[in-house]
Amino acid sequence: MKTIQLISPADGQVYAERTPLALDAAKAAVARARAAQKAWAARPLDERIALVKAGVAKLTAMKETIATELAAQMGRPIRYGQGEMGGVNARTDYMASIAATTLAPTMVEDSDSFRRYLAREALGVVFIVAPWNYPYLTTINTLVPALIAGNTVILKHASQTLLVGERLAQAFHAAGVPEDVFQNVVLDHATTETLIKARSFDFINFTGSVAGGQAMERAAAGTFTPLGLELGGKDPGYVRADANLDAAVDTLMDGAMFNSGQCCCGIERIYVHEQLYDAFVEKAVAWVNALTLGNPHDPATTLGPMAHVRFAKVVRDQVAEAIAAGAKPLIDPAHFPADDGGAYLAPQILVNVDHSMRVMTEESFGPVVGIMKVKDDAEAIALMNDSQYGLTASIWTEDYDTAAEIGAQIETGTVFMNRADYLDPALCWTGCKDTGRGTSLSYLGFHAVTRPKSYHLKKV
Repeated sequence: MKTIQLISPADGQVYAERTPLALDAAKAAVARARAAQKAWAARPLDERIALVKAGVAKLTAMKETIATELAAQMGRPIRYGQGEMGGVNARTDYMASIAATTLAPTMVEDSDSFRRYLAREALGVVFIVAPWNYPYLTTINTLVPALIAGNTVILKHASQTLLVGERLAQAFHAAGVPEDVFQNVVLDHATTETLIKARSFDFINFTGSVAGGQAMERAAAGTFTPLGLELGGKDPGYVRADANLDAAVDTLMDGAMFNSGQCCCGIERIYVHEQLYDAFVEKAVAWVNALTLGNPHDPATTLGPMAHVRFAKVVRDQVAEAIAAGAKPLIDPAHFPADDGGAYLAPQILVNVDHSMRVMTEESFGPVVGIMKVKDDAEAIALMNDSQYGLTASIWTEDYDTAAEIGAQIETGTVFMNRADYLDPALCWTGCKDTGRGTSLSYLGFHAVTRPKSYHLKKV
């Protein structure tokens, strides 16, 4: 069977290579997970919570190794490599803190004649197909509630971050989570599709491209397997006339450029009120020119390579097309000599853009952002909604009510005021339109990996 190679964007060399499971071995892994599920669910909730938190603690203890591996696997600068562990712990702690209340039965009647209540029970075997861009956080979002709720989990990680799944399994097994309860597997697309078509799983969580989500839905068609899909994004920022300009520039440009722009909820387009437009653009250019593009293993690097040469090509093509159509680039690539025409890509800000250009409508997932001038809220709202995606939107204003009023008119899963590119574990993570469907985090994250069961008990 053909091996899966992980090519490091840092140096273009093979960093890891794994052989995917043959179909029979993959089916056996699913069978082991199913066989282990009932006993796992029968353990006391407190015990499952303790084991999951111990697994996260073991993972956190590896943070220095993880940072080095992430730099090599997907190009995140070493200075930021441990950052995911903060989010991993925060999300784990919150989901653990609400588990007992969320999973407890809801009593409707408890009398001498009837006991009627709604309970929640684990779905069974949960399949997580995780992405490379935030490889630990995106896995934890489903892994933690799934295990706490009593499911067993099979994880298939992205080929660009093969070692992440292995580290997660290593940590959780060392903490005492049984090996059959949480399995990391390497699968090719054909075997994955076959397993899904065979109704091997009771819930599938997929984070990736729209095309990938469509493939998942086609494979699951007719099986009635529930799917959670977080797909593409083209998240907007809107800077109103009353915004704090410096804060807006700092947060929105960080949201556009952090992780080389490879963030599900990264800022990909910005609309600025005409009163602040010139000042915003000037400050944004200075902000980007202060970045240092370079080898992710260098502590001085603030902008690493994109995860793969083909991802960088998408961004280069979008930028070139926009410029040919009249867009104006404000960043001189010569300012970033590390740009090698491959995975190392200079950041870019484009003005004189409009929605006829792919860079303003299609997902870029790279260090480029287009900025447009708007005259009022109505124009900004229309432009923000002129997208096939809907994950987050960032509104910059000094008034809660105004932000809420604008947010109510935006087709999006999350509305931010004066922040961007952030997940709050107490709020559900969800999207609309081509961004996908389903939820994670918050109490709804537990609902995604459990089913309701009604009890209508009568005394005669």
